[in-house]
Amino acid sequence: MNAIVALCHFCELHGPRTLFCTEVLHSPLPQGAGNGDSPGQSEQAEDEEGGIQMSSRIRSHSPAEGTSVDSSSPGPKKSDMCEGCRSLAAGHPGYVSHDTETSIKYVSHQHPNHPQLFSIVRQACVRSLSCEVCPGREGPIFFGDEQHGFVFSHTFFIKDSLARGFQRWYSIITIMMDRIYLINSWPFLLGKIRGIIDELQGKALKVFEAEQYGCPQRAQRMNTAFTPFLHQRNGNAARSLTSLTNDENLWACLHTSFAWLLKACGSRLTEKLLEGAPTEDTLVQMEKLADLKEESEGWDGSEGEEEKPSAQPDVVEGRELTKCPTDTSLMSDGSSWNVAPRRLSVFRSLRHMRQVLGASAFRMLAWHVLMGNQVIWKARDADLVQSAFDILRTMLPVGCVRIIPYSDRYEEAYRCNFLGLSPHVHIPPHILSSEFAVLVEVRTATRCSLYPVLFDDEQPLSKYEFVVTSGSPVAADRVGPTILNKIEAALTNQNLSVDVVDQCLVCLKEEWMNKVKVLFKFTKVDSRPKEDTQKLLSILGAAEEDNVKLLKFWMTGLSKTYKSHLMSTVRSPTSSESRN
Repeated sequence: MNAIVALCHFCELHGPRTLFCTEVLHSPLPQGAGNGDSPGQSEQAEDEEGGIQMSSRIRSHSPAEGTSVDSSSPGPKKSDMCEGCRSLAAGHPGYVSHDTETSIKYVSHQHPNHPQLFSIVRQACVRSLSCEVCPGREGPIFFGDEQHGFVFSHTFFIKDSLARGFQRWYSIITIMMDRIYLINSWPFLLGKIRGIIDELQGKALKVFEAEQYGCPQRAQRMNTAFTPFLHQRNGNAARSLTSLTNDENLWACLHTSFAWLLKACGSRLTEKLLEGAPTEDTLVQMEKLADLKEESEGWDGSEGEEEKPSAQPDVVEGRELTKCPTDTSLMSDGSSWNVAPRRLSVFRSLRHMRQVLGASAFRMLAWHVLMGNQVIWKARDADLVQSAFDILRTMLPVGCVRIIPYSDRYEEAYRCNFLGLSPHVHIPPHILSSEFAVLVEVRTATRCSLYPVLFDDEQPLSKYEFVVTSGSPVAADRVGPTILNKIEAALTNQNLSVDVVDQCLVCLKEEWMNKVKVLFKFTKVDSRPKEDTQKLLSILGAAEEDNVKLLKFWMTGLSKTYKSHLMSTVRSPTSSESRN
């Protein structure tokens, strides 16, 4: 993460001061920071340690080098600094950590060596300890601008028995130019920086209590209440943070914490390049996730308010049936149906299902799937039914899929277009004879009725016989929807692998979803007459009856985002003027 983390202090004599800062370097180290060892030696030493991702090292320099760096540093002069304003001793080269994975160096010193960075950190330090504070003067706050960077600041107090009010004011700030990234990192930074602050306050509190026990300052100040405060402190106005915490390794520990904070914060968020607008399937999945989250929050709230032990099992069962149509689109493993580890009887792909069912039975089943009719599977093996639905659903847009994986009673078609049933479930006669439903019965097969290709005890599906029936069987000479013919052509082409067929299916669905969008805007939004609609269908190559039925069914799978966007554009004055 391209940012700077700094510890700041409000000195009673000199005002806001930067005590310690850690920055990220993607280029060779600046002069005076880390050139005591040659790059070859350091890399060799890191390799000898077993490729540690981050190894903290204190670089040793001669006092002359440290002095020369201080003389050219943009920081304040020594005369303007007291013990409370200083972290590293004069001539100290600072701390360096190497990230062996990315070749990034994390460098810590009291002030940045670059004049522009020093000015940015200095301004952020002053604002964090003066005007940009939250109520109570202790806590997180965000401020900044495009020119001087954006700052996440967390102010806090450190106990000091010799300070005014027995405490001193500090802040930890994180500065970067990317406002969105910094805001998205707020929860992470708040938790980790709060942990660093708690550790500092805990160490200082122990020192404070020990000093108060040995020499209570409150009673002594009460006796000298009329003595000017600055004159009675006997030169103890400035105390270093190492003295307040009694930790000589404080700055090395802070360097390690700040370096880890920069690395971890940069690794937790990644950018993804999206080519073009999101697809309808992506929009529908996002909407279903939001609905599912809102629904689960509602359940948690209702369960917390009142408890109903007797009715709880029925409610849970009803919830599972309600959640299946939305939740199943987000699950692919079907692991919730596994009782014990065993060999599953599953379909591997559409091509595999076509081989198992046969060409004519598969065409009938696929036709009903694409038309939006109810597909019913009756089997004892719930895993087999789940795998069949996982394969068949790939032919439809996500918004058109409503699944109840396995049920002990028949569910109406308006609730689901994929329904799994146990063999003993009674199906109403009018459903069995309906042209808007197809039934697949999975029976235990005898060896004489097995398909020759599947006459193999090692094949899990070889023990089943699949009978596909419908009140409206698809005639072999029927043309059918165009997309079905293209799917069958891809499945029969043995030169195409399963992965290629899957990509062909994705492209076909996108092609027909675009036609659905055009038809939706033409008929539902613009309200064109039937004659114009028929002309449009001819232009789209979807004038046949089966294609029209398919488009109307797929129209129900459009996302709410797309529909609301079209309706909002229609209501706007500019759109109405353009149509006129």
